[in-house]
Amino acid sequence: MSAEDLASESAEPAQAAVTVRDLQIEVADTRTAVVTDIAFEIAPGEVLGLVGESGSGKTTVGLALLGHARRGLVIAGGSVLLGGRDILALSDEQLRRLRGSVVSYVPQDPASSLNPALRVGLQLREVLEAHVGERDGGGAGRADHSARIAEIMREVALPDDPRFLRRYPHELSGGQQQRIGLAMAFANRPRLIVLDEPTTGLDVTTQAHVLSTVRELARLHDVAALYVSHDLAVVATLARRVAVMYAGRIVELATAEALFSSAGHPYTRRLIGAIPRLTGGRSLLGIPGHAASPGNRPPGCSFAPRCSMRIEQCEQEIPALRRVSADHMVRCIRAEEVLTQEQRRIGDPIDMPAAEDLAALRLDSVVASYGRLEVVHSVSFSLAAHECLALVGESGSGKTTIARAIAGLHRNWTGKITLGDVPLQASARRRDADTRRRIQYIFQNPYGSLNPRRTVGDIIEQPLRLFGTASGRDASRRVAEMLERVSLTASYAARYPDQLSGGERQRVAIARALVCDPAVLVCDEVTSALDVSVQAAIVELLGNLQRDLGLSMLFITHNLPLVRSIAQRVAVLHEGVIAEMGDAAQVLGTPGQPYTRQLISDTPSLETAIAEVGLGEPPVDAASAS
Repeated sequence: MSAEDLASESAEPAQAAVTVRDLQIEVADTRTAVVTDIAFEIAPGEVLGLVGESGSGKTTVGLALLGHARRGLVIAGGSVLLGGRDILALSDEQLRRLRGSVVSYVPQDPASSLNPALRVGLQLREVLEAHVGERDGGGAGRADHSARIAEIMREVALPDDPRFLRRYPHELSGGQQQRIGLAMAFANRPRLIVLDEPTTGLDVTTQAHVLSTVRELARLHDVAALYVSHDLAVVATLARRVAVMYAGRIVELATAEALFSSAGHPYTRRLIGAIPRLTGGRSLLGIPGHAASPGNRPPGCSFAPRCSMRIEQCEQEIPALRRVSADHMVRCIRAEEVLTQEQRRIGDPIDMPAAEDLAALRLDSVVASYGRLEVVHSVSFSLAAHECLALVGESGSGKTTIARAIAGLHRNWTGKITLGDVPLQASARRRDADTRRRIQYIFQNPYGSLNPRRTVGDIIEQPLRLFGTASGRDASRRVAEMLERVSLTASYAARYPDQLSGGERQRVAIARALVCDPAVLVCDEVTSALDVSVQAAIVELLGNLQRDLGLSMLFITHNLPLVRSIAQRVAVLHEGVIAEMGDAAQVLGTPGQPYTRQLISDTPSLETAIAEVGLGEPPVDAASAS
């Protein structure tokens, strides 16, 4: 059965807001397929989740729904039908008028999507004025723009008063910036909206507000939404149907209920098994191996080299995306057998190693400020050798400020920070080389922390040269070893950051921090940009380093379920003060403070989604769990 036939049968075409058929995107120079055989529909008011590992082609498909391809790629075939028109057949001028009025896009980074030189109210007004009258019901008269702006600001739960609208983007929090982005996307009441990881990097409370806004706006205005994400827990709570991509193809398409209760593809089962759980600390297991890049994909099933259920036939032909039930399609020749597999979780219960009595790092009455604004108020805690302490809280609670003070990147603080028995100077420039080596920092945003003019090998080798740890062949060998340890290969050393996906860039940043054997590792939201399988591999790596090397970690995160799989203790920070601190299982299992309970309530979790639809335990490929 062709992809077009499948697209015609998987929903009622007459009711679909957008229909994608046989979408093919290739590298312009070599005509190598990047994504192929893509077919799905989205109904008005429906949210379709599109998930998969980094490099699977999710964003490439999302951009194609706007008639756009990234530089170096070309849309080689297929159709995207929206309101009776094929978007891929339109001219550049027609696409320009279409984007923002009939189809809208919300990118991952809200800060880069807003003009820093224009006030947010003016940016909203420009969106409306650019598309006046371009679709029925979408373009109010110019005199009505102020009323429409006030309406959409209320819809995204932001103030509509003139003072707020006169702010610049840098005067807003990350969550507020993202909601402004949503307001701009929904301003002209489009038929379709593509959301590309819109909650990555947001704390759980802000994320909950943004997800609620997306859900309500799509329902209220009958907008079809494609939600691109690597966070399956978020997709489970938001989307009605989910499409799973691997190596440029959809390998499974089903309702969220069917997918999370009985996945039919081994890859999907491994993804679900890698999701961290709030209800218990289990080891997280990534998927061994790497997805093949375009041009290097095997002749048969692309997942076969990493699949524990592969047979000879899997390596000979590409499986068709076929129906296994009325609302469930799978691209696997053994789908029926996979569906009968025992449904249990990957990963053994974690026996957290006991922390040593000696404190590797201690903070005593630390007060940190920006100018006259005090943001951290007399914070004290200790980090023991072999211990991972998770620091959680909303954006603006002071987590990153504390981390930067420890690393010597924020100098405006008082109190005392001690590394072992050595008091630290406020500025990293005033600390000796060995002290700087012993404290390494991994930043949240790998796009800003890696030098685009240096190769990956140079980036990772730089700390070795700086601290005189290794040089020449020895340095190259250590770089290659570290790349392997963070689930990359030695061949990545010759690449530049712009040749890597976001997840690959973050793994390079982690390798750079680990290569000089630090004593304390400060991890600032290091997994927020990673898909769940890579996140599991990184968490497993960090856990092994903690146990094997006596590494102490301050792990800053908004992913509360992840805390149970890596941290012995957790400190909950609220408005610059530690609201609650203690054993991770106890604090997250039976929180004592209302603020902690609210954080847990706002956290998207697979357990919550399962409870809401009455599902059993999510499935995991039993063979691959061994």
